[in-house]
Amino acid sequence: MSEVYWQAVMSGGMTLPRDRSLSEATVELVQLLGSPNPRVREDVAYPLLTTWIGQGVYDELLGGLGDGLLPGLRHGLGHDGDASVLRRSYSALVLAEVLARDESEHLLPRTTVLAWGDEAAGWYVRENDHRGWLGAQGWAQAVTHGAELMAALARSRHLGALELTVLLDVVGDRLLAPTPYVWRHGEDDRLAFAVMTMLHRDVLEPGLVEAWLNRLGSGVVHPPTRGHRDDEWPTPAVRNTSAFLRALHLQLALGVQGRSDLRSDAALFARPPRHRADLLLAVLDQVRAESPGLYREPANRPRH
Repeated sequence: MSEVYWQAVMSGGMTLPRDRSLSEATVELVQLLGSPNPRVREDVAYPLLTTWIGQGVYDELLGGLGDGLLPGLRHGLGHDGDASVLRRSYSALVLAEVLARDESEHLLPRTTVLAWGDEAAGWYVRENDHRGWLGAQGWAQAVTHGAELMAALARSRHLGALELTVLLDVVGDRLLAPTPYVWRHGEDDRLAFAVMTMLHRDVLEPGLVEAWLNRLGSGVVHPPTRGHRDDEWPTPAVRNTSAFLRALHLQLALGVQGRSDLRSDAALFARPPRHRADLLLAVLDQVRAESPGLYREPANRPRH
């Protein structure tokens, strides 16, 4: 259908079209998530799908909707610099809304959510296109939308300590993987929020999280011999990881709250993570290690 048709649906109160089945409308809207026209993708397809998800239109079909979004994560995967990233990125964003609906209404079995988590993890660590603003094509933001998907998985009642550990490793792999892109559109903050969501579940052992932080920290410490070209050190991945560690420290210090539109966040973020003080020191250790001459540890600091 034409853009004019869907704009009429939007202006008509975003109600289900009477001249098409829900299945037909959904298939087309899912495909339009990859449209290079931001008026179609961001102002029509995405808000219609998420509005209908929130209204419960898909409650009896939620598993099928999520399954239908998975091919979008694989669409053009491995490409960098073309329009295929739009379908991957916005499929991830809508899948996060599907997971949020399940967490609110308890509609899906554990096996379904875990299978989606495997697909999401496989996409996120292999996503090469980290562009944010694409000009006439609008926002891509695969890293940011992937962080939203990681946070939605982290909220799920279906994920326990083992699965959250895997998610934490996925974030670490995403941060440390070589990339030509320095993140410039708040990706570090959004990824730190996803990790905060994992920490707020209070099922991850502090020692495990500290080992994970050490892994990140080892990736940002300057090598013994530095090169002389601007592209040698720090690499974009190092810059991104360094910014992430600082964002995570800030969010731990502030006790960042969850999304106000999610009921699941009200209880999850009602209090700080159980090991917040230890985690703050552990993150600070990595920030200090990056620039030991600038951030020296106080001589009388208590050790945990």
